[in-house]
Amino acid sequence: MAEELKEQIARLPDLPGVYIYRDGEGKALYVGKAKRLRRRIRQYFSGSQAPRTAIMVGHIDSIETIITGTEKEALLLESNLIKRFRPPYNVDLKDDKSYPYFRITVQDPYPRVEITRKVVRDK
Repeated sequence: MAEELKEQIARLPDLPGVYIYRDGEGKALYVGKAKRLRRRIRQYFSGSQAPRTAIMVGHIDSIETIITGTEKEALLLESNLIKRFRPPYNVDLKDDKSYPYFRITVQDPYPRVEITRKVVRDK
């Protein structure tokens, strides 16, 4: 791992957010979310990994992070960034059937936000 990448990982905040792994050309390889960015990103660079993950880690040139207020905000941002960049290593959220959606319960006296993977037309 390059020294510059090690320094970047050492400076990561321990906050919720989204991370984008980029290759040498600046193209997005993978977009992920984390409750604690520092802890999650370090997992990729320590210990044993699946072969596919090890290959991806070998191509990472830089890490971009976006801090969010909550884990739910990170989930929504991650979904939007995956739709925008279509990174090659994000295989789970490529088809629109499995994207997470936010549902606002307007029928409740105090509306709340829920995460769902099914779209139900219930107003």
